[in-house]
Amino acid sequence: MLEYESKVETQPYAWVVVGLLFVVALLNYLDRLILTTMRDPIHADITMTDAQFGLLTSAFLWVYAATSPLGGWLADRIGRKRVIVASVFFWSAATFLTGLAHSFHQMLTSRALMGLSEACYIPAGLALIADYHRGPTRSLATGIHMIGIYAGAALGGIGAVLAEHVGWRYGFRLFGGFGVAYSLILLAFLKDADPVEVGGEAETVSPPLFAAIGSVFSSSAFVALFAVNVLVGIVNWAVYGWMPTFLKDRFHLSLGDAGLSATAYIQAASFFGVLAAGVIADRWSRTSSRARALTPAIGFLLAGPCLFAAAGSHVFVLTIAGLIVFGLGRGSIDANQMPLVRQILPPHLSATAYGLLNLISTTAGGVMVYIGGALLDAHIDLNHIFQFAGVGLVLGGLILTAIRPRPSIHAP
Repeated sequence: MLEYESKVETQPYAWVVVGLLFVVALLNYLDRLILTTMRDPIHADITMTDAQFGLLTSAFLWVYAATSPLGGWLADRIGRKRVIVASVFFWSAATFLTGLAHSFHQMLTSRALMGLSEACYIPAGLALIADYHRGPTRSLATGIHMIGIYAGAALGGIGAVLAEHVGWRYGFRLFGGFGVAYSLILLAFLKDADPVEVGGEAETVSPPLFAAIGSVFSSSAFVALFAVNVLVGIVNWAVYGWMPTFLKDRFHLSLGDAGLSATAYIQAASFFGVLAAGVIADRWSRTSSRARALTPAIGFLLAGPCLFAAAGSHVFVLTIAGLIVFGLGRGSIDANQMPLVRQILPPHLSATAYGLLNLISTTAGGVMVYIGGALLDAHIDLNHIFQFAGVGLVLGGLILTAIRPRPSIHAP
């Protein structure tokens, strides 16, 4: 039985949940991305090649990918709150440990542990928001939460600033310690949604893991969304992992300027893009069942050519302009992916499904980050990676236009 959108009034606590998880989303991406802006000081302190530096992010992504379906399934099986609180506590502890590392292998281990614990959050957090927002506020609520991710990614540039002034280890210790404390706040104030309100008691218990995965892949619409996430992973992690280095080398920027330029402009544009996509999809969904697929399709078809052009330009202003348009368009999937999942699959499979999407997205992203490091070691310009990513976004947009979710039924 699928979950259908309803006109049930959204309760005030549903927005409290969005606010609590906004902070978690911010920490989630801040903790994982501050590393990418600190290449030079980490190289100076710990001996490693560029490929090994890329492997620090790739290892995080591969562990994250491998355990995401399990994390999503646990959220469906034992409850969203338990998984969220445990995830925040353990990834924050791993972030703190990264600041204590003195060798490449110690850093690699701490990043892998971070990937293991972070994998559980996104499927559980988005599923909990969808549990509370059942209908005309779902894409907007999801989009506001995803702004937390953009904020974390934008603040990742602070890592480079801190590294220049107080050393690269300080940021890991600061944000890791804050996250451990925040997990206790979540333990006190976060609540799971009433299972009856979500869709009935029988709908809240997920089947065994492999049976759940089989049920998810029985949907052809999900298979198409799975393919889209291969491309999303390639694009996002190419930009996250190597845009700071690309801008620094091409335009001869300082470490701090490159880190902030690679994150702040894109994420600021994404703030507006994800909100606009959420509002548009929520309103459009009242008249079209395809709204939550077509909204990101349009965003991708606009973002892809602009990323391609930005990578080929040697004029800083034009490159940043292209990245801004890319940021506006690429955020459209973030506001609509979990709402689309809930439109094509029942609630008790939604976190598992999102975990599978994370698996393929981050696996593909990890490969692309490693390839970027290998290209640098071979003295090949990174612009080829970003141009390939731009083409991938266009292809993803075309696939989204082919998804035909079942019509939503608006109950009185």
